[in-house]
Amino acid sequence: MGIGATAGVAAAGGTALNAQASSDSSSASSSNSLVFDPDGYTILTTTVTDTDGNDHSVTYHFWKAITYVAKPVDETYQSLIVSAPVEIDGKTVDPTNAPILFANSVGGYMPSSVADATGVGAGGMSGGGGMPSGAPTGSAAPSASASASASASASNANGNTNATGGATASNQLLALAAGYVVVEPGARGRTLKNSSGEYYGTAPAAIVDLKAAVRYVKSNMGRIPGDVERIVSAGTSAGGALSSLLGASGDSPIYDKYLKEIGAADASDAIFAVGAWCPITDLEHADCAYEWNWGSNVTQSTGKVVDQTVSKELQAQFAEYQASLKLRGLSRFGALTARNYDAYLVRQYLEPSATRYLTDLSDSDRAAYLAKNTFITWSGGRAAFTWDDFLTHVGARKKTTPAFDAFDLSAGENNLFGAGTTANRHFTAYSAKNDTTGLSGKRVASDIPEKLHLMNPMFHLVEKVNGRRSKHWWIRLGTNDSDTSHVISANLAAAANGLGDEVNHLYYWDQGHGANTDPGDFITWIAKVTGHKAKKK
Repeated sequence: MGIGATAGVAAAGGTALNAQASSDSSSASSSNSLVFDPDGYTILTTTVTDTDGNDHSVTYHFWKAITYVAKPVDETYQSLIVSAPVEIDGKTVDPTNAPILFANSVGGYMPSSVADATGVGAGGMSGGGGMPSGAPTGSAAPSASASASASASASNANGNTNATGGATASNQLLALAAGYVVVEPGARGRTLKNSSGEYYGTAPAAIVDLKAAVRYVKSNMGRIPGDVERIVSAGTSAGGALSSLLGASGDSPIYDKYLKEIGAADASDAIFAVGAWCPITDLEHADCAYEWNWGSNVTQSTGKVVDQTVSKELQAQFAEYQASLKLRGLSRFGALTARNYDAYLVRQYLEPSATRYLTDLSDSDRAAYLAKNTFITWSGGRAAFTWDDFLTHVGARKKTTPAFDAFDLSAGENNLFGAGTTANRHFTAYSAKNDTTGLSGKRVASDIPEKLHLMNPMFHLVEKVNGRRSKHWWIRLGTNDSDTSHVISANLAAAANGLGDEVNHLYYWDQGHGANTDPGDFITWIAKVTGHKAKKK
């Protein structure tokens, strides 16, 4: 599936990379300067294979890691790289007014660094003592002396994500081949701690860093390539949550003191559009939403259902929370409640997802799939099934209960809300009350409510509606993804749609966490919403 390429080529999916340095410039900016050096680049050439299997030669200017704040806590993470295409298939392109893809590689709210990146698509998780052993660190980067091969492929949905959740380089390479500027920011993450054992990457460090990176880009309008008023964020899993939060919270004053502390540029941090894949967000309500969705499914690790008393108590909380949102579904569905959300998901997302999947199969493959999955009724070119049958089809849920604020403080999100030398803390009243670690206090800490607001895009879309938010939303989720509840992304879409924003949200049939099966469509969507047409010399 090629795109209507804005730079004379189709969108890229899989990639074969070869790069030679044509100049020997140093890093563009020192830690005490927030002025971008337009001439501080290296010239690289990469071969990008599009989703039709065609190769395209892309020459681009590459700026190595630039510290984006004046008072960095850790430059290893508080830096960004910039890639701007100047020639595609022998034709000169001008990136001056091109959209800017602002692509983070955060997974699991872990630290992400571009400090050692030597080419586009090289951002990834690293360091902090928290990355699982053997976890991939992102797509291989091109270097001046060697060729490298990226693992992302448009035909392999789950090849577009790391085991830990952070996206690989497919979106970045697609964007570069379409003539867009690509900015890849690093960000602090939850596992980072200093020599005194103090955690310095817990909430809200990651979103503060991403906002600071946006401010750096915008403060350098006219020096940095691309249209700084057409920044489109992209992220997967926790990175998808941060992408959503970045879009929802543009210029919100609740971050000002944190941005001032690290010396962020005096500029706007509002962005134009959001790309979010399987966003792990709305954490204070994620446990109850998860049980509403997956409460009756067995757990992968045990093969048994979770404690049904806990599950039902959390489901009751979800009913109360969902009613409080007063959201209406897309396609004129009406008010979304715990009683009708299953019907909404089936009608709005799941049946259309199955229909698209089955329609794209050959007649013989479709017949074989339907014979194996008899819960689907196929009639008139449309798939139909019940919510209960869908849950049975997905099978085991990934997480125990509570899924995010564990009673024993063992979840990654407990670490996200750590503070000082305390690694893990509760962030919901329910889990604090039911703590099993022997804590003397059964309440959340006094700073938790503010941090939850700082980390939740729904706060800026529902509780305190932000007029400076992004007005364009690309949201994707795999139907088999049980890393979070399906209602999390659906609520995000409903909230944005209810405010009049343009929302492009669909689910990938039979795909898991981190799936990205239509990357070319994302690149086309960027061109559409930004009104971009590449100018060729």
